[in-house]
Amino acid sequence: MNSMRTTAVVAGVLFLITEVAAVAALLLYQPVLSDANYVVGAGSDGRVLLGGLLELVLVAAVIGTATALYPVLERHGKSLALGYLCARLLEGAVIAVGTVSVLSVVTLRRDSAGIDDPALITVSKALVAVHDWTFLLGPNFILGANSLLLATLMYRSRLVPRPIAVLGLIGGPLICLSATAVLFGLYDQLSAWGSVAALPVFAWEVSLAVYLIGKGFGRSAGDTQPVARQLATA
Repeated sequence: MNSMRTTAVVAGVLFLITEVAAVAALLLYQPVLSDANYVVGAGSDGRVLLGGLLELVLVAAVIGTATALYPVLERHGKSLALGYLCARLLEGAVIAVGTVSVLSVVTLRRDSAGIDDPALITVSKALVAVHDWTFLLGPNFILGANSLLLATLMYRSRLVPRPIAVLGLIGGPLICLSATAVLFGLYDQLSAWGSVAALPVFAWEVSLAVYLIGKGFGRSAGDTQPVARQLATA
């Protein structure tokens, strides 16, 4: 397996990891996110800590996709490639802040075991609110922006089939519009409307991952040479 094929497979696997880790972590976090009395109750610390661990995996995979793809993308548009790399790094950083806020609730519950103080619930709600805002900013606004950048590069270069890139061109702006609607209180992020708005960008990342793992990087328009050979001789 040549280096370009390896890069494609690694990037594809990392994209799949981001999808699985993000969904699993959100499900594991539910005791903290949905129960204001978690901090003064018995708690499900092991479950929440596992969610935190998965979010660390998510952050690593988010950064990994950008660093793996950057050497390929820069040959087709250095400014856009750098923008994608920076946006992906920022997304990972924002997710990490949300992770810290949720894990802080666990620490607060452990350190105040047996204390029934309304102030604890107030602090816990504040920490959960931090997570909710990072969840809106990172996997929505910033994800939408970096999806648009990556899809634009993929569409121009034809490193993947254009129908796949079109999913990103649609999904990126759509999830940003949805996040704006959530920001102004038109509907909840975890709602039917929010889920529908997230479907195109989810389909974009999954189809991109499957193509990269199965086929690698595609051919440039009108060229009979694989992109891997073009890059090797550039």
